This record gives sequence, C-alpha cells and structure tokens, in this order.
Amino acid sequence: MAVTIGASPLGLGALRRLPESARPLVRPGTVPAGIVHLGLGAFHRAHQAVYTEQAVARAGGDWGIVGVAPRSTEVFDQLAAQDCLFSVTTLSGVGSETKVVGALAGVRHAASDPAAIVALLADPAIRVVTLTVTEKAYQLDPATGRLRPDAEVTADLTTDRAPRTVPGLLVRGLLARAVADAGPLALVSCDNLPSNGKRLHSLVGQALAVLAEAAGGRNGANGARAERIADWLRTNVTYPGTMVDRIVPASTPETLAAAQTALGFTDLAAVAAEPYRQWVIEDNFPGGRPAWEQAGAVLTDDAGSWERLKLRALNGVHSAAAYLGALAGRETIADALEIPCLREVLRRMIAEDVARSFSPPDGVSVVEYGDQVLDRFANPVIRHRTIQVAMDGSQKLPQRVLHTMVDLRAAGHRPRYAALVVAAWMRFVRGRADDGGQLPLDDPLADRIRTALAAGRDSPAGVVDALFGLTEVFPAELAADEEVRELVLEWLTALDRYGVEATLAGAT
Repeated sequence: MAVTIGASPLGLGALRRLPESARPLVRPGTVPAGIVHLGLGAFHRAHQAVYTEQAVARAGGDWGIVGVAPRSTEVFDQLAAQDCLFSVTTLSGVGSETKVVGALAGVRHAASDPAAIVALLADPAIRVVTLTVTEKAYQLDPATGRLRPDAEVTADLTTDRAPRTVPGLLVRGLLARAVADAGPLALVSCDNLPSNGKRLHSLVGQALAVLAEAAGGRNGANGARAERIADWLRTNVTYPGTMVDRIVPASTPETLAAAQTALGFTDLAAVAAEPYRQWVIEDNFPGGRPAWEQAGAVLTDDAGSWERLKLRALNGVHSAAAYLGALAGRETIADALEIPCLREVLRRMIAEDVARSFSPPDGVSVVEYGDQVLDRFANPVIRHRTIQVAMDGSQKLPQRVLHTMVDLRAAGHRPRYAALVVAAWMRFVRGRADDGGQLPLDDPLADRIRTALAAGRDSPAGVVDALFGLTEVFPAELAADEEVRELVLEWLTALDRYGVEATLAGAT
C-alpha cells in the first residue's frame, strides 16, 4: 500500500474538507504557546500532544506546544509544511480511527537555530517544558545516574559555543531564564527512566556544576553569579515525575497510506498507535499546567509506584519479547508472542519476578496488569518491530530488568526469568540469530560491547564475564553476585546450544 502521488497535503487549507470526525479539537494558531517540547518524535505526537489538545479543548488555557526537533530535520520539515498539523490513527483488531491533532503552536529545529531554543526556554510565556528524547540523550550512567557527558555535551558545558545537545540546551535556557527572572517553570521528563523527574533534576544540577567549574568555579564574581542562579533555580524550577504509556510503532508507508485513505489528504507526519494510553503526572507545576486530568491523565503526589509498574511489567516484558523474538527470527512483538511457550514464560516472569520486586499502586494487581500488557502486545495491527524495541539495550536494561533483579536479591529471591532476559540480550549483542542471520547492534555503547566481547573467551562463560564487566550497565552488586551469574550463564548456554524455542519449551 503506498501514498498516492499528487494528493493534496494536509494543512490549514484542508480542515474544512476533512471528515468531521477527523478534524482537530484545536485549530493551530489560535492557542498561544505555553509549553516547549523537546523531542518531536512519534510518541510525543501520539501521547502528550493528544492529552494536551483534549485538555485545552475542554478547559481552555494558553497551552499550545512548540515542538522542538533536536537534530533531525525530517519531522520538522514535514510539520512545518503542514501548518503543524498531523494525524494519529488508532489501531485495534476491530478497526481504526484517524484524527488530526492541532496541539502544536509551532515547530523549531534546534540544530539550525539553537539560540532560538534558548530564547524559548527563557520566555516567561513558557511555563512547562516536556521531554521525550530517549534514555541515551540524558547522558546519565544507567547504573549510577551520574552524568557521563560525551564530547558534544562536554563542549556545550565548558565552552561558549552554541549548544548542540539536550543537556546543553536545557542548561543554557535555564541560565537565561534565571538571569531574566522570567518566572517559574516545570521541567517534565516523559522518558522511560527510573525516577525520571529526579533524574532530570540530577542531570541539570550536575551539568550546572560542570558549567560553573568551567567558568571559574566558586571564586570571585563568577562564583557569586553561579550561587545566585542556583538559588533562583531552586526556588522557581520543579521536576515532576511521570509515567507514560502507549505503544507507538515507527511510522511506515502503510501508516501514511492509512492516514491518506481516512483523511483524503497526504500526511507525511502521520503516526499510528494502540487504543490504550496512560499518563501519570506528579502535580507540581509552579507556573500552572493544562487540565490534563480532563483528558484522562492521573495527577498524583508520587508517580514512583506507577513508574516501577510500567518499567518492570511492561517495558521489561517488552524487552524480553524483543530479544527472544529477534533471536528466533520474528519481525514484530506480536509475531514473537506466537513463539510456543513465550507467553507462559513472560507470565511467570511477571508473577514470580516482577510482582515480588516492588509494591504496586494501591488497588493494582501486577499479574492482572501484566496479562493486559500481553494482550496489548499481541495486537496484530500494531507492528512494533523487535529490532526497534531491542535497540539501546545498554540504556534500557538497567531500569527495565536489572533494578528488578537488584530488588529481588535484596529480598532474598532468585531472579530466574529476569536472568533469561539478560542472557537473551547478551546473545543478541553477539549479532547472530538462531538461523545464523545477522542482528544489528544499535547502541550508544556498541564499541564498548564489541571490545569487551573481543577481549573475552568465545564461550557462554566468557561472554557473561565480559559483559558483566560493563560497569556502565551492571550495578556492582549484581556483577558480584555469583548466583545471578550462574542463572544468566545457565540461560545463555541453553540459548546458544538449543535456540530460543527449545529453551522456552524447557523453561515451562
């Protein structure tokens, strides 16, 4: 299925000719901007933008979103050409529904004009900044939470050049806001990080410390200025934690074709998503916020238990299905769940490992939540590719799986099925599927992983020793836990010797 050549593009001129059911709730350009969002990807468009448009439509407010693409120009160009309009197609086994979203008040490309982004972050009209930039953009060690800046982030924090990275943009924007005394601001991480609000707060604090040190530390006028800015930020900036949930696969030609069929116009920024969505937000917004609760969001004092529920019982299970599915040659997560015994193994992982690792939100059953997750993953029209979910494993495994293992060990339990996920990741990063096909290693630590593997013995035990030595990934207490090592080695040996399907059959 392909997009029809010559079809009119989506834009403001198309609104009156759209099917009434597909028209946006808010017309772009009519709602002043109050939010900046960093990371203009598919998830934001199908999640926070949808919630915000519905909240503004129901309760009003100057909460238009200025969407910022940090590096890639593709989505920026598409949205700019379409007057900031895009569509979301909700896919289920019984049909689909396509709606155009008008939440964006503007779009910017950070790499082309970083000064404009810094000015936006310092604009008193902006009272909320949200982020979906993926785990790796934070430049935080996934095991320790410490800032581990690459050369680009270091240059942003130690020189006067225009910022090129997310940490650089945030810090420069906050400094400009503090100097201008531009009013309070909430910085809201919507990425899958443990304690994402606290992590973002820590990132800003560590980055400011690096910047202050480069400017002369605490000595003289520079030190006094740094203290004044730090005081202003402590008083005026908050970091609400969140939990976000909606399966949004990468857009494909089929996604664009489905949108065109539903709308009668070409939408090159179209996205598709499952029907389910959830947003849990800590209600700590000193400059105000949209009435997101009127769009179905959960406002809370502490999102921590919700976050752990999702990271461990959804994201961790997602990673398990991705690595095992990719090794078994399955293209999508739904395909992976057709592997004999996989669903039963994942249910056991949820019941025996995840459910015993933390206390869920009041009234929530982890096992029932996990069953719902598996049903969502099995949706055949959500073609979430195993390779896509498997990327950036070094950044994802700690919060999705390893923290479960740490908490289980602290409680005296054996993390049997979580160890299977670690073993599947270890086999995946070696680059070969069960049928001998090549698997890509798309990971910020790809060079470190390859170097560690090359230096170790070419055996399951050698692989376990080599990869447990990655201190950026594995917490020290896990790396030193002989029982955990033995569990991972047992699974990896089975996967190497028998492949995924036979290993899963033996696990049940």
